[in-house]
Amino acid sequence: MGSKISEEELNKVLSATAPVVERRDPKRAWVDRMVRSAKLYHKICPYYDKKTSGCFIKQLKMLKKAKCDRDGRFEGCPVFIEFLEGVYDKLKRSGELLPVDFRDIPMFF
Repeated sequence: MGSKISEEELNKVLSATAPVVERRDPKRAWVDRMVRSAKLYHKICPYYDKKTSGCFIKQLKMLKKAKCDRDGRFEGCPVFIEFLEGVYDKLKRSGELLPVDFRDIPMFF
């Protein structure tokens, strides 16, 4: 024997189980787009020194340990992502347009 559900109860259950659409942070979305764009042009990190296995980003920030911990892989590198977030903040602060491609990023350190 079937039980009947009122329309209000049905809407309540459907709204509770409906997936919640989360808005992505525009900064995070831009950083992800730049990482994908960088993958198109570079097999290893563009700021990776092959001879010394060092990181140019770390060297310019005057860190003592300038070695790259990831052997040039930049897909999840916290230093590379932090650099891109810094570029995003500087560009937004100055009111400039955000680059669409990784090659269009000006050199900010």
